[in-house]
Amino acid sequence: MEPSDAADAGVGRALVSAWRVVTLFGLGLLALHFGLGVGGRGSDYIFNRWIYDGVEILAAAGCLARAATVRAERWAWLWLGVALLGTTVGDVLFDHVYNGNPPFPSFADAAFLAFYPACYIGIGLLLRYRVLRFSATIWLDGIMAASAAAAVAAALLVRVVVDGTHGSRLVVLTNLAYPIGDILLLGLLFFVFTVTRWRPGRAWWLLAAGLLAIGVGDSYFLYQTATNTYIEGTLVDFTWPASLVLLALAAWQLPSGERRRVLEDRALYGTPVVCGLVAVAVFVSAAAGLVHPIAVAFAALTVVLILLRSTLTLRENAALLERKGIEALTDALTGLPNRRALLQHLDEEIAHASDRDPRMLAIFDLNGFKQYNDTFGHPAGDALLARLAGKLAAVVAPGGQAYRMGGDEFCLLIPASEPLLRRATDALSESGERFAVSAACGTATIPREAETASDALSVADARLYRQKGQIAARRSAAHEPLLRTLAEREPGLRVHVADVTALALAVGNELGLAGTELEELRLAAELHDVGKLAIPDAVLQKPGPLDEAEWDFVHRHTLVGERILAGSPALASVGVIVRSTHERWDGEGYPDELAGEAIPLAARIVSVCDAFAAITSERPYRTACSEEQAVAELRRCAGTQFDPRLVEILCVVLERRASGNGTVIALAG
Repeated sequence: MEPSDAADAGVGRALVSAWRVVTLFGLGLLALHFGLGVGGRGSDYIFNRWIYDGVEILAAAGCLARAATVRAERWAWLWLGVALLGTTVGDVLFDHVYNGNPPFPSFADAAFLAFYPACYIGIGLLLRYRVLRFSATIWLDGIMAASAAAAVAAALLVRVVVDGTHGSRLVVLTNLAYPIGDILLLGLLFFVFTVTRWRPGRAWWLLAAGLLAIGVGDSYFLYQTATNTYIEGTLVDFTWPASLVLLALAAWQLPSGERRRVLEDRALYGTPVVCGLVAVAVFVSAAAGLVHPIAVAFAALTVVLILLRSTLTLRENAALLERKGIEALTDALTGLPNRRALLQHLDEEIAHASDRDPRMLAIFDLNGFKQYNDTFGHPAGDALLARLAGKLAAVVAPGGQAYRMGGDEFCLLIPASEPLLRRATDALSESGERFAVSAACGTATIPREAETASDALSVADARLYRQKGQIAARRSAAHEPLLRTLAEREPGLRVHVADVTALALAVGNELGLAGTELEELRLAAELHDVGKLAIPDAVLQKPGPLDEAEWDFVHRHTLVGERILAGSPALASVGVIVRSTHERWDGEGYPDELAGEAIPLAARIVSVCDAFAAITSERPYRTACSEEQAVAELRRCAGTQFDPRLVEILCVVLERRASGNGTVIALAG
């Protein structure tokens, strides 16, 4: 904000504060005079005319100034300012042109009655500004409340006014216009509060107080006029300037940034109950001949609206139940039917399948998905699952149905067809830079291999995990030649690898890893140094500091390791882990400068276990440190080089090993 803008804003706030103080002071003087008789009867002329009209002029000016100086909601407050100006002009004409004794009707009445349409327009615009949209149910609630309020107001006012009004048709119509205007105003007020769920904000509460003051003042005035009991200069007269001041104060309750709301499609079940009771009360009063037919008409409209609201609510509830039923059978992430839906459909398939038209249940489990999540994050993992689900559903349509069982497990109910099964398996495979995801599969043919849903799931599950075991065995067989080559190149490396692997598996067990995740962690720990096959012995065995070219060799060994492992499809996902074993928690590692949880979990585990084993091992360029010194170094680097949570888990593993209360998992073979 520029200095001049700040100064202008300060001046504006000061003027508004001054206006508020002067207006409230004048209103206070009127309250003391009308309520307590301060000033005495001799000062009626000053209070009833000059101060009275001055307060109303200030109120109208304040509301119009709000419209002129603040862009937000300008048109709403302009119309409300016009409404206040109409009442003010009416009182000025009444007091200073007609000298307190106008004909009936007069120009003062025209000005007074102009308040109502201008006020309706202003309130409607303000509601449009402040509420973005609301549903048909909320609309009906609002109209219903407005109708019930109008029925009550008509029951209280109309008959008294009609019975007390005599004269020409113009006189009768003018006299009726006031209660009808107040009835519609009260109904509009209840509409606003109902559709905003009775949480409208400060401006609306001030508006409501002002409009209720007008309604109360008009009601007492009309009743006392009809019964010839009205006396000028009482608290009844105070209600009108008080109402205008409240409306003007509402104008300066500036809207906050949240002003435009989308109201919930949530029914207020108390609204039709209360409105129904009001309608019944009006009907009972009508039977006793106590209320005017206008009140009965509003009560009848309220009943019709209650019936419409009930019908709409029943339809909405039926649609909600249907939607909930669909959601209960649908996976939220992928949009595929879920496990519950599968069990229902599986029972139907078993009931209708035959040997002439066999069906197949296929269960899939993704290989490499955990590493994908660790590398790219869970949002990317969710996107991958949704993408694979869409491909799977498209492949098996229209004769088959795909399901998501949960996690990275999918399922199919399809015609028994090996080509279709292969296409489905391919649909669940995806690869790219630094990741490879595939699917293991187990099947059961219905009805030949299963007569119940439980049998079919058991057969398919057993075959799935048998295939995953075979994949793990193939991986183990593929990596043995690499381990032997490393051992021949550097005999001491085999011991180091064994230490790193044992620690990594212990940490993995502490984290609850199992199955494929634990197996891939083991392979990554064993093969994390395979890229050192490309580093010259002179560099590996150098007793002194490495130069820049030699460090370049070292920094490339994780990339070399990934390329070596990528040559075996069974070890491709392990290669992705090996690539990241020298990344750092703070993003200062290599080769990709990954940080935090963007580094695969298995790579973070191998990194901290490898560092511990290296610190406690003899090297050409330094002597071995004690375990206590190694733990202190790891904790010093926690949060920068290493995942701090994994450092603490490794410390727990080491403490158990030292105390003999736990064992580190030994390598098979």
